[in-house]
Amino acid sequence: MASMIQCISPIDGSVYAEREPLTLAAATEAVALAASAQYAWQSTPLEQRIERVLAGVQCLGDMSADITRELAWQMGRPVRYGGEFAGVQERANYMASIAPSALAPIDIENSDAFMRRIERRPLGVVLVVAPWNYPYLTAINTIVPALIAGNTVVLKHASQTLLAGERLAAAFMAAGLPPGVFQNLVLDHPTTAALIGSNAFGFINFTGSVAGGKAMEQAAAGTFTAVGTELGGKDPGFVMEDANLDAAVETLIDGAMFNSGQSCCGIERIYVCAELFDAFVAKAVAIVEQYKLGNPLEAETTLGPMANIRFAEQVRSQIAEAVGAGARALVNPDLFPNDAGAYLMPQILVDVTHGMRVMREESFGPVVGIMKVSDDEEAIALMNDSDFGLTASLWTSDAVRAQRVGARLQTGTVFMNRCDYLDPALCWTGCKDTGRGGSLSVIAYQNLTRPMSFHFKKL
Repeated sequence: MASMIQCISPIDGSVYAEREPLTLAAATEAVALAASAQYAWQSTPLEQRIERVLAGVQCLGDMSADITRELAWQMGRPVRYGGEFAGVQERANYMASIAPSALAPIDIENSDAFMRRIERRPLGVVLVVAPWNYPYLTAINTIVPALIAGNTVVLKHASQTLLAGERLAAAFMAAGLPPGVFQNLVLDHPTTAALIGSNAFGFINFTGSVAGGKAMEQAAAGTFTAVGTELGGKDPGFVMEDANLDAAVETLIDGAMFNSGQSCCGIERIYVCAELFDAFVAKAVAIVEQYKLGNPLEAETTLGPMANIRFAEQVRSQIAEAVGAGARALVNPDLFPNDAGAYLMPQILVDVTHGMRVMREESFGPVVGIMKVSDDEEAIALMNDSDFGLTASLWTSDAVRAQRVGARLQTGTVFMNRCDYLDPALCWTGCKDTGRGGSLSVIAYQNLTRPMSFHFKKL
């Protein structure tokens, strides 16, 4: 028997769920079912595909109460914040609304002499490899447009959120999607790599670590299968002298600490103009010291454990190294006596430099470094001094200035006066080690289909 894939709960270290991974033979059979179901699904009228996909999303919403508690057990998010259904619904509804125009053919000519047009065709079977930090939101980004476009979908979910994939499969089954159109498979890494290397998929979407993204591309090498990746970031915020200080502090600190800092586009470093620096830092510390670190099943908890002890230890290591190199940790540890194991107290660091790992490597935890900058030029240089490029958050009342600064940033999305948000009408994309590709918006439909040209000469 293969080794069981386990979800170890960060709440108490217990095995919350475990499943046996499919053998390669069983997984190959499942992918073959997806391939055989794809043409009939593609041939289903678009309006019907949209209707069934949205029905599946609603079925998922009907499970929200149970999902909220499951998420707390699986990855530590406090129940007070609910599940992810509001965001799932927002993204699904938007992608459904633009599907007819995004997938419409481009008519070049339809005369007595010629019919020339470009149509969009689905890619076949789409593999979605989803992460644990937002297990529904990240998965739905690709699942919904892939299904609406006429692809079938195979989902491989992270071991930390084993039950999320099962919930999605149950929801789409309840909505009446035909067998094989959507499947959740429990796969280990070697089986996943073998399937990819056998050219079993028309498209692969992966959200996770840089190492994981490299493994996906290596497995797909020579198959010509497109691989879309979103590999996290080290997202900066820049507070200019004309910013609304209170709004900037509240939003950026929430963006750094929410979900215990385990957000792909969470704020991990903040640059503040000299005039506002001291006030910003003081307000930030005051906010963080009000957090309640504890059991995510309890209503008063505002900060739950990190998803795994090893994630917490990695952040502790970054903080300790930074302090050892001269950084100052400002949050009083006496306020968080339960800081142990996966339960990690939040921290704000000043006197940091880009020579410290905490300002260069992805932390993915409740810590943020804050640096003073003298002008836009220094801020731009520091924001671009990163291996990642997912989002950047600019705080100013001057949109022209924000546009000027934003245009020079090496990033996928530039926010002004907000952060840590995904707009489904805009392409979710990145650069550098954040990866390549783009989900949501009309761009998602382009990435999940191929152009097919028709050139008919009428005799």
